[in-house]
Amino acid sequence: MGRTAVESCFEVAFWLLDRATNDSEYLQPQKMHRMMFLSHAYYGVLQRSAKLMPATFIAVAEGPIEPTIFRAFSRGRPNVEVASINEVSHHVLDSVWRQFGAHSVDHLNKLIRAHSPYADAFAAGPGTEIPFEAMVEFYGSGDLSQRQSKTEATQLSAPAASRVARPKVMRNHAGKPVSVNSWAPKRVD
Repeated sequence: MGRTAVESCFEVAFWLLDRATNDSEYLQPQKMHRMMFLSHAYYGVLQRSAKLMPATFIAVAEGPIEPTIFRAFSRGRPNVEVASINEVSHHVLDSVWRQFGAHSVDHLNKLIRAHSPYADAFAAGPGTEIPFEAMVEFYGSGDLSQRQSKTEATQLSAPAASRVARPKVMRNHAGKPVSVNSWAPKRVD
């Protein structure tokens, strides 16, 4: 297993809580877990199967949860010292927040429960681990027909990673916006 982008799940959880506070929003615990799940999955897609955090998500009736964070936050925000988040991780978290942050907990629960990584794990039994590889494969797939039936695809599909993490907009020498993507060679297996 390779190195993760952040040291622990707490960096991501605190980032989400702080972002919600900055947006004058209360982040419900269930929504925090769903946002962590989506962030971890999309980071894996965008960074060629690299993990955002050392996390294990399990499928429970409400949706995916990260058990360590679930226990640690059971009595409120724990007093834990966290490290800073690097620029790439920050960009992915910010992108996921912009894409999904405005949705209600109920919508996110319904959305994620319709996705195969969660559905397959939950079908194996509540408390089953959701494989990271399945998350990356599902959220990285551009073919909706592989993911869901056509009727569900319109309402409950997961947006493509390229739509979630839009390129950064920078300005050229004249001040006009230009799109910038970092270059990375294709992975050879």
